[in-house]
Amino acid sequence: MTIKWTSKALSDLVRLYEFLSVKDKLAAARIVQLLSSAPDRLMDQARIGEKLEEFDPREVRRIVVGRYEMRYEIQESVISVLRIWHTREDR
Repeated sequence: MTIKWTSKALSDLVRLYEFLSVKDKLAAARIVQLLSSAPDRLMDQARIGEKLEEFDPREVRRIVVGRYEMRYEIQESVISVLRIWHTREDR
């Protein structure tokens, strides 16, 4: 399996960093690092996340990383990170 980041997911990382860094740049960097490395565990267990049936027939799943939700899609041997947001955000 390989990990691919969509432009929206990368934009989410930037948005989260910019929001958090206003209060604490070090904490913001730690959160972005945590979120950036989270998909690595999917390499061996891609289907560990909850399947989101509303996206059928696509295989879109979600994992929770700390207080953040990460959505990803499995397509053959590629895991695409789709979006990331804080669970308290109004989505």
